[in-house]
Amino acid sequence: MAKHIVVIPGDGIGEEITAAAVKVLQKIDETCHIGLTFENRDAGGTAYDKFGTPLPEATIEAAKKADAILFGAVGGDQWDNVEPSLRPERAVLGLRKALGLYVNLRPVKVSQVLSEYSPLKPEIVTGTDILIVRELIGGIYFGDKCESEIHNGVERAWDLENYSVPEVERITKFAMTAAKKRRGKVTSVDKSNVLATSRLWRRTVIQVAKEYPDILLNHFYVDNCAMQLAMNPKQFDVIVTGNLFGDILSDEAAVLGGSIGMMPSASIGELTSLYEPIHGSAPDIAGQGIANPCATILSAAMLLRYSLNEDRAAAMIETAVDQALADGWRTPDLYKEGFKKADTDTMTQVVLRYL
Repeated sequence: MAKHIVVIPGDGIGEEITAAAVKVLQKIDETCHIGLTFENRDAGGTAYDKFGTPLPEATIEAAKKADAILFGAVGGDQWDNVEPSLRPERAVLGLRKALGLYVNLRPVKVSQVLSEYSPLKPEIVTGTDILIVRELIGGIYFGDKCESEIHNGVERAWDLENYSVPEVERITKFAMTAAKKRRGKVTSVDKSNVLATSRLWRRTVIQVAKEYPDILLNHFYVDNCAMQLAMNPKQFDVIVTGNLFGDILSDEAAVLGGSIGMMPSASIGELTSLYEPIHGSAPDIAGQGIANPCATILSAAMLLRYSLNEDRAAAMIETAVDQALADGWRTPDLYKEGFKKADTDTMTQVVLRYL
């Protein structure tokens, strides 16, 4: 049976990097005979310019019917003054809600070949292998909010943070299950010394962990976790945390490898799952053909693994990217004297050759 992929390029470099990933998926399909089909849809600022909304209903409907979604990036300076509910970034939040994407996965691996790009010493960072499991449709990003009100004679704004027990149970079970396939350790991150939501989070995680006696559980406050990621990242296996803390920590962890251009992600949920690089739309280099396509290509590998159960095909793509890097090919974000400089298309062609 054919597997249908909805491709949402979005804004900025989105079109360039998703096009590269689609070429890789088409190549792997020739070998593994998965039966992939593709359909492009609009979202973000591009969709706002065309349709007056960052997330057209047609995009949502196509996404719901697809087997998986390959997403580029949204946003750009030209939409900075758009009314908040119509900003390009609302497309991402809207898709998360519409598809029930309750967990975001951020794998962070730092091999010997990339350790020299890290801001940390090679001996500290080499061998880091972390999976950050972030709750994605709850917490402060989706709570009630007020853009402006007068309180005691002064203007203020506010955002409400809240979590329910079922939300925390669901994400914790996902993290525990993931840890079973890895090294068997889960670190839960909260701020339970200050926040009521974090106290509910911690006691719920502890309760769920009783169902997983083979998993080692520990707890970090978010500020300590941020520090430990910089001091001793290899101590972590699976990190599970809420939406706000996960947003911040996953971006910090992404820098461990030296370039967010190498970092993929998956958003898994109740309906169609979505796969995207973690970097932004990079409008400053859009159209120049120099963006690093590797994060999007590796996101496509995650798509094969998590949505289509094509582990062999996913591993082939990941190996091809590793071989391209080991052979010295580097896009401008990673280029140093002595390496082989590649633009977006060249890097894609090198990966295709290794496939």
